Amino acid sequence: MDVVRTPDSRFDNLPGYRFAPHYVDVAASDTESLRMHYVDEGPRGAPPIVLLHGEPTWSYLYRTMIPPLVAAGHRVLAPDLIGFGKSDKPTRVEDYTYLRHVEWVTAWIERLGLQDITAFVQDWGSLIGLRIAAEQEHRFSRIMVGNGFLPTAQQGVSLGFRGWRTFARFTPVFPAGFIVGFACVDKLPPKVKAAYDAPFPSAQYQAGARAFPRLVPTSPKDPAVPANRAAWDALGKWEKPFLCVFGAKDPILGKADRALIEHVPGAEGQPHDRIKAGHFLQEDAGPELAQRLIDWGA
Repeated sequence: MDVVRTPDSRFDNLPGYRFAPHYVDVAASDTESLRMHYVDEGPRGAPPIVLLHGEPTWSYLYRTMIPPLVAAGHRVLAPDLIGFGKSDKPTRVEDYTYLRHVEWVTAWIERLGLQDITAFVQDWGSLIGLRIAAEQEHRFSRIMVGNGFLPTAQQGVSLGFRGWRTFARFTPVFPAGFIVGFACVDKLPPKVKAAYDAPFPSAQYQAGARAFPRLVPTSPKDPAVPANRAAWDALGKWEKPFLCVFGAKDPILGKADRALIEHVPGAEGQPHDRIKAGHFLQEDAGPELAQRLIDWGA
């Protein structure tokens, strides 16, 4: 496996991102160890809030949520998935699988010994985080989902998602900052778009970002389907607090909360909402989401 590491200079002076870097080595069951970066702010003795990003973002997505959560007394952790942010990046699309991503993040949680986790998950952060929470329920105390889901190949595939998957696979240029900005309600400043481009100095660094859309299990034959269906069944028995706050302006996932709320017992009676935000609701409403987590009792 050929691996590249984005030069630290690419992350100098990013607007709103002044968090100290932390690193830990993680490995999937069939890979060598890779270096995973994460933000770790707030008192180490406090119950952790884990913020999981998706595609094609990194922990920068949570820069406006981390400070208010820390100010409220929480320990807040935001890892960069392998292939993203400051984490190591295998250079072949084939190096990335759904299972490896689950195992890499699971290894990170285990290496840090995290317990009593409040998780906020979005996009692929949901695909990974919901799977892990179902498989390691004893480590989690509550979950908040924003514009995410857990695919089991029993749902239909929208034309919008098919188009996105085709674009990610074949476009000669994969502009992360433009993609994030396109999926937000508010216009992103050029320097913020550049921050999303920072982890990817060249196409060699973008294999992980290009891989994600095709890793969504849409066929019953997909190797991830059995584990995801088992996780979905486990979520059907999840009685811990489970909250959905979705960006209503997301044309693909803006209404995906309905199935989660109906399926998860812990969702009953929770203050679910659809807010004026796009797919990347952390960009459109980061401080509001942080306050909702605080008010929810996280």
